[in-house]
Amino acid sequence: MEFQQQGRMHLVSAFNTKQIGHVDCPGGGQVWVDGNILYIGHMRPPSGTTLVDISDPRNPRKITTIDVPPGWHSHKVRAKDGLMIINHERFGDAGPADFGGGLALYDTTKPAQPKLISKWITGGKGVHRYDFDGRYAYISPTADGYVGNIVMILDLIDPAKPVEVGRWWIPGQWTGGGEEYPWHDYVTPRCHHPLRMGDRLYVSYWHHGLFILDISDITKPKLVSHVNSSPSFPHPTHTCLPIPQPLKGRNIMVVADEDVAKLRPSPPAFTWIYDITDETNPLPISTFQVPGLDTDGSPQPQMTGCHQPSERFNGTVIPFAWFAQGLRLVDIADPFAPKEVGHFMPDAPEGAERSSSNDVTIDDRGIVYLIDRIRGVDIIETSVL
Repeated sequence: MEFQQQGRMHLVSAFNTKQIGHVDCPGGGQVWVDGNILYIGHMRPPSGTTLVDISDPRNPRKITTIDVPPGWHSHKVRAKDGLMIINHERFGDAGPADFGGGLALYDTTKPAQPKLISKWITGGKGVHRYDFDGRYAYISPTADGYVGNIVMILDLIDPAKPVEVGRWWIPGQWTGGGEEYPWHDYVTPRCHHPLRMGDRLYVSYWHHGLFILDISDITKPKLVSHVNSSPSFPHPTHTCLPIPQPLKGRNIMVVADEDVAKLRPSPPAFTWIYDITDETNPLPISTFQVPGLDTDGSPQPQMTGCHQPSERFNGTVIPFAWFAQGLRLVDIADPFAPKEVGHFMPDAPEGAERSSSNDVTIDDRGIVYLIDRIRGVDIIETSVL
């Protein structure tokens, strides 16, 4: 496949995909679509969050950018019905401490003029990643008195006055409450982010594995089950994505490991398929690795393998941002044998040795948005979604 971009001819590996547009912007951590607006959370200050009009995805039009001060970033973003939520998280050591980590809530009903409604402040580094269902935010903040990131639920029914309604942590994290901390010789516990489906939270917890929580009483999350693939597989658990419909008569969860922060040199990270029909006993039933990365088991550089599945998807095809392998479209219709049904391998950004696809989402038209953590968002059409 060939296409013209900025006066240069590119050769791109593509299967069942076609690039139809591009946003030239600083790289980022997350993309999200609400209506005809693409929301981009940037990785590095001063760039914070950019809003792009994608009414015509072949001709995206930047609307505005919200900047952040040095020492902080807002690389995650979620939006629904004109309410935008961005994270503030410590990024390096320089910069104003009084800016504070947490979540900022904006009114984006006038996208060209985002209006700050409120900021919810947490202790320490701030908030990393989160889910948002239109009322509740399910977040992974640091908090005073706790070691590492924990699970927290905020009620945003009044965006001007966010209210914490529930929290959960691994026993041992609450050192401020007198709990004995047992992980001095292991990785600090870190809730990466919770995802909600029904009255359950599916929580990735980095090198402490995954947790399923019962939130039928949202004020008192309760443990249902726990599985940890580390340190046998030395990559951290990044995302636990439940599938809303049964597949082959089983309840399924896609679990992506991230190809960073490895406990030791290893082959690239991959994704797991779990059977959670008996949610008290989650069982891995298959894995998926990009063809060609699973050859002989030799260690590879970080950011070669898996990163993040799209948290929005249709049917059984899950778009993945697979770091140096670009966009991967994985069909899990048969969860015992997932297969790739499409891919798009972007060029490396200028000055980089290879691409670093960091996040992916889709819109209501089935168009895919793939962001590189160094630079740019590719807009991709596919026949399989």
